[in-house]
Amino acid sequence: MTRRIIVKWVGTVLLAILLLLVAVYIAFVPAAREPAYEFVTAWGGKGEGHGQFNDPSGIAVTTDEVFISDARNGRIQVFDFEGNFKRAFGRPGAAAGELGRPMNLAIHHNELYVPEYFNDRIQVFSLDGTPLRRIGAPGDGPGQFNAPGGVAVAANDLYVADFYNQRVQHLSAAGEFIKQWGTTGGKGIRAGEFNYPTDVALLNNENIYVTDGYNDRVQVFSSSGKFLCKWGGPFALNIKGSFNGWFATVSSIAIGLEGNVFVTDFYNNRIQKFSADGVFLTTFGEKGNGPGQFDRPLGVAVAPDGTVFVADLGNHRIQKWRPGE
Repeated sequence: MTRRIIVKWVGTVLLAILLLLVAVYIAFVPAAREPAYEFVTAWGGKGEGHGQFNDPSGIAVTTDEVFISDARNGRIQVFDFEGNFKRAFGRPGAAAGELGRPMNLAIHHNELYVPEYFNDRIQVFSLDGTPLRRIGAPGDGPGQFNAPGGVAVAANDLYVADFYNQRVQHLSAAGEFIKQWGTTGGKGIRAGEFNYPTDVALLNNENIYVTDGYNDRVQVFSSSGKFLCKWGGPFALNIKGSFNGWFATVSSIAIGLEGNVFVTDFYNNRIQKFSADGVFLTTFGEKGNGPGQFDRPLGVAVAPDGTVFVADLGNHRIQKWRPGE
């Protein structure tokens, strides 16, 4: 009789644990609400020639051109939407027009903003490659940078992911410091704290979306700096994973015309798509070097027609995707 009671009790406990795990899975692993994107084409390969890359790390698009940060070649390459090479500018160095590991790009009013990881500055070019001005300098003071990874641009404002300084800086268009989010040099997992922020994006020139790199999450702030929401794994508390809506280091972010958010999930070798408030919509890509596979995607951009371009870092190429049927 005692043995039967023990078996029954163990069975009840195991059933309760199973039900709890199912409930947790349902709560924290959302199902896709949209079809996955479809691979269209890829171009590149490792090298120094036109159309070749050495660690492509960032992307920005106009209505008909794709701008690529060719990081270790110290240049920007420009292509049409089919991957045909058009022009290149920049070379390794620290002088005007030279680049030290360009990262995630932004385009605003026909100007290209280039964060330079090695030169600790933002450099601005015309779209034909003419250097216009430089913003920032090395350091941890207001308006200074330590390896900026991404920039977002509004009418009179710049928002910069200041990687090693563990903060996002809000500057005027001229580069004057306004305010910051995060504690300079201090990492944290609470709302408004960062663990190596990698990129920023703007929705309707208002809300600021930040890829909080090694916290494996996205944080969202109002233009006044008020924390709005965060997502990525259970409670967005630096719990990495490969489930839907979870991350293993986030490296870039882009916002489509409908306000949907595309995030490069670096070590999970995929792109995840969310609504503006963080609802998981779909994912695409997997690890590998074949068509539609990634080796640590680092940059992402969305064209006006919904086409998605991805900087496939480890494979030294650019991939083009379109919405699934």
